[in-house]
Amino acid sequence: MPRKRKLLAQLSALQNSTSFPQIDAVEQLTTTPGADPSPKSSKYFMIEKKNSQLQEDFFNQPCVSLAKSFLGQILVRKLPDGRELWGRIVETEAYLGGEDEASHSKGGKQTQRNAAMFMKPGTLYVYQIYGIYFCMNVSSQGEGAAVLLRSLEPLQGLDAMRELRRASRKAPTRLLKDWQLCNGPSKLCQAFGIDKAFDQRDLTQDAAIWMVPGQDPPGEQDVVTTTRIGIGNRGEWAQKPLRFYLRGNRFVSVVDKKVEREMAARGHSPGS
Repeated sequence: MPRKRKLLAQLSALQNSTSFPQIDAVEQLTTTPGADPSPKSSKYFMIEKKNSQLQEDFFNQPCVSLAKSFLGQILVRKLPDGRELWGRIVETEAYLGGEDEASHSKGGKQTQRNAAMFMKPGTLYVYQIYGIYFCMNVSSQGEGAAVLLRSLEPLQGLDAMRELRRASRKAPTRLLKDWQLCNGPSKLCQAFGIDKAFDQRDLTQDAAIWMVPGQDPPGEQDVVTTTRIGIGNRGEWAQKPLRFYLRGNRFVSVVDKKVEREMAARGHSPGS
């Protein structure tokens, strides 16, 4: 069954269920003038928050396990004006704490900046790079361990995401296509209005940001395991396979064609 038809069928099943109220999709599957004409993602993820929000037991797992488990889950951001932004997590990186030379907590050093990495699993660690951009991580099991959220597949609130991305960029630029909105750690923070004020927030308790489970968990054959981005000066840690992304997803920031070819050679086809 084609992906779009499958997702729409799942949406219909969710809306007809007595367990959840019928959800009115905020944005229709339409095309904004000048934007990417490709079909929008299904809104079948729209489930009542109180029935599905991911809780502490989900986040309380080892860093690598959590990084993989995030794939396919949904990040939700409620803006001050009440609009909600939804995005499916499609790419992550694991940072293992003290032993990890690429981690902000390497050597077990705890500072004011990285304090969130030592807090309970599910705590947001938001830091600034180049004095301009922000990146968002989530703490896991393990002293000083956290998962970087690298890319999202936008699902709801795309117009608001474009507004936020436009406001964060100094020079006027062309209208961003859907796949350009959240395909990188700083881009997703811009699109979701995430800044340093979100540092140390609890994803299980916060009213402005939380996660809900995705409805179609990826299988092992759908996940690409490869090296992290931008840590080439970290010796052997630069070669550790600690980045994970959904194979074939166009919203991923950087694909590893070599690893994907190797997977194909082993007979690991997506969705099989």
